Amino acid sequence: MLSKLPTLLLQAAFGAYAVGIVGGLLTSRRDRVATAVGFGGSLVGGLLAAVATVTALASGVAGPAAAFDLAPSLLPNLRLSLKLDPLGAFFVLIVSLLAVAVSIYSFGYVRGYYGRKNVGVLAAFCNLMLLATTLVFAAANAFFFLLAWEVMALTAYCLVSFEHEKSETRNAGVLFFVMSHIGTGCLILGFLLLFQSTGLAGQDVASAYSFDNFHFLGERMPPGRRDAAFVLFLVGFGIKAGIVPLHIWLPEAHPVAPSNASALLSGVLIKTGIYGLTRVLFDFLGTPPNWWGVTVLTIGTVSAVLGVLYALMEHDLKRLLAYHSIENIGIILMGLGASLMFLHTGNPLLATLALIAGLYHTINHAVFKALLFLGAGAVHQATHTRNMEEMGGLIKRMPWTAFCFLVGAVAISALPPLNGFVSEWLTYQSLLQGFGSTESLVRILFPLSGAMLALTGALAAACFVKAFGITFLAQPRSAPAAGAREVAPSMILGMGLLVAACLFLGLFPTTFLRLFRGIGLQITGVDIFNQTALLQGGLLGSLPDSSATVSTLGMALTGLCLLPAPLVLWLWFSRGARTRIGPTWDCGLRGLTPSMEYTATGFSKPIRMIFKALFRPRREVQREYDYSPYFAKTLRFESHIEEAFVSRVYRPLNRTILRLSRRMRALQAGSLQAYLIYIFVTLILLLLFAL
Repeated sequence: MLSKLPTLLLQAAFGAYAVGIVGGLLTSRRDRVATAVGFGGSLVGGLLAAVATVTALASGVAGPAAAFDLAPSLLPNLRLSLKLDPLGAFFVLIVSLLAVAVSIYSFGYVRGYYGRKNVGVLAAFCNLMLLATTLVFAAANAFFFLLAWEVMALTAYCLVSFEHEKSETRNAGVLFFVMSHIGTGCLILGFLLLFQSTGLAGQDVASAYSFDNFHFLGERMPPGRRDAAFVLFLVGFGIKAGIVPLHIWLPEAHPVAPSNASALLSGVLIKTGIYGLTRVLFDFLGTPPNWWGVTVLTIGTVSAVLGVLYALMEHDLKRLLAYHSIENIGIILMGLGASLMFLHTGNPLLATLALIAGLYHTINHAVFKALLFLGAGAVHQATHTRNMEEMGGLIKRMPWTAFCFLVGAVAISALPPLNGFVSEWLTYQSLLQGFGSTESLVRILFPLSGAMLALTGALAAACFVKAFGITFLAQPRSAPAAGAREVAPSMILGMGLLVAACLFLGLFPTTFLRLFRGIGLQITGVDIFNQTALLQGGLLGSLPDSSATVSTLGMALTGLCLLPAPLVLWLWFSRGARTRIGPTWDCGLRGLTPSMEYTATGFSKPIRMIFKALFRPRREVQREYDYSPYFAKTLRFESHIEEAFVSRVYRPLNRTILRLSRRMRALQAGSLQAYLIYIFVTLILLLLFAL
């Protein structure tokens, strides 16, 4: 009965999501009821799915999970088959954790839409997004996977376009739609290549497309077809993950979506790309050639560095967070790329370490990035702006939101003892171990990637000093910021749950690593429980014979023990001293004003100048004088940077496509005879290809 419990709980979770979808639509005319029914369904569904996945992962085995059908199939060649193996269960756990936190947050957040937007529809789309992503992670055949993938993409488009009355939102939705379907086309071609190699073309299609038949299929594929499948899957899943240079949709779509949807897009949607790459590269295509790992590691390194650099230049708080999603996806790919290189050299232990580092950062990023997007949503609801230059002083007006955002900022900056530090430390260890474990010249990539990871961590810390300082500290820069108030208790509770998750994943990593045992056994055959986790005393080690160990819990306890020391010293040395309180020195002026504060532009200018070859900055200064050119009446300053891939790749490509499209208008002549000739020629070409 215990073995069937995860399946039963997962089916109950699907039912709860379905109740949220149907209930949200049926009660869409009553905002409060739609909120309770819609997000209540996602809350219950998330709780049930979390229990199911933890139960499945806690067993620690990699035996074949029992497949089951979600519903009777209406088509003969389509089976809605699901299977909760360790890898899929891990990603479903990510969805479930965010479903619980975001649902609680949404009870208060959607009040801002009452009377002007349909809250029931928003709740239905959120439930459908959670349901579709869960089905993507649990699908047992390619047909059902692609069906769930397409439902997920269309639902995400609806969430991005929810406030469709704004042109910015419509443009972002169209861009996401186009990029998403380009990726889906690549996935379809990739699965067709796998299907051709199964040798089951004459059998039942539903069985031939089963993931069980794709297991280590790459070992039997011709090298050219195998490499083509790798490229197609890398592009298809890479678009959804937001890797450079396929990332252009991400900084456009995340900021315009409702903030609870942004948390799901960044925490869940882009993780489907990571899941797909992990499933295909490690489970389907078998032992990789070295250039696969080099490619993934290089793309990850470039994505991490460029993502954080572009984030530093942003003044839009949610757009800044979107670029950091690109950065963290790059860090995850660094772990996956290193793991592929270790598999090529026949070192499954290091391959497991790198893979677990990447997957651990996957759940860590989902948690702290969702926390930051929810915090940004609270700030936006209170100030009605995403521009950090119009914020400031919010820590006094929104102390709980400021605390939660600060925890997320520390976590994403990989500072101990929070969760981002643990996964990046494991990634460092795998990269450092790689230099001595390989003999070819490509081993130089390991220290170079480690150096770039260190640079990324430093720039991320600088970026979130800017984000937190400009947003929450100093004085308010606008009237809405001065009148801001703390958000609803349910929003604080939703963020608080993610704060607790950041603390747990950071302070008790050895406890959580127990859940990775089944994943290691499933993919590499290595028992991660015994090989990489030193559980005595809460120490986390990279390898059994390595002196590299760390204890985040020990760091935290040491910090707590040392915390009273400054107070004791102050009390001891301040005895009998006179205390004088005076105003803050203001350079001899009458008082401090918001115009004297450090701006986001000023904070990031040194980085902009260092990397000016990448950003190609330009500025515009407009002055108005009163009586003399020496006394300016008004001064207006604007600074702009160039997004290199948009301006140098996608815009020229767009112009080329439009130019070719205009030339192809001649084919649409309106002649029936011409159309029949087109059909005839196409049939002849297809017959020649089939022969």
